[in-house]
Amino acid sequence: MAEEGLLVAEKEIEVNNYDIDAMGIVSNIVYVRWFEDLRTVFINKYMTFSEMMNQHISPILMKTEIEYKVPITIHDQPVGRCWYVQGGRMKWVFKFEIASGDKIHCIGQQTGGFFDLERQRITKMPAIFQDILK
Repeated sequence: MAEEGLLVAEKEIEVNNYDIDAMGIVSNIVYVRWFEDLRTVFINKYMTFSEMMNQHISPILMKTEIEYKVPITIHDQPVGRCWYVQGGRMKWVFKFEIASGDKIHCIGQQTGGFFDLERQRITKMPAIFQDILK
């Protein structure tokens, strides 16, 4: 999917009974949580949340776009994939795909950055995240 980016996270996703709605399909909002889980897998490889708190920073989400293609049911066994496609001085961009077999259930993109908890404003990204795509 995201040939211009670097595949940074891939994981099997468990569909739980609380993820489905009255029609028996995964609720749209659950995909956002799965995107967050995938992005967190990647971030934790380079910097733990504890390390971020010690530096008084936190990742923040500025924008999420999701295109729903084929519904997921409790019977599906989806896999989530996350690509890091942009890492600049002030923001990052990830692309996502949730699929099972050859079925693409959704694709999406998130834009975000890091927030300085003391100054209460956007701050530059830690160098380790800026340098990954170089």
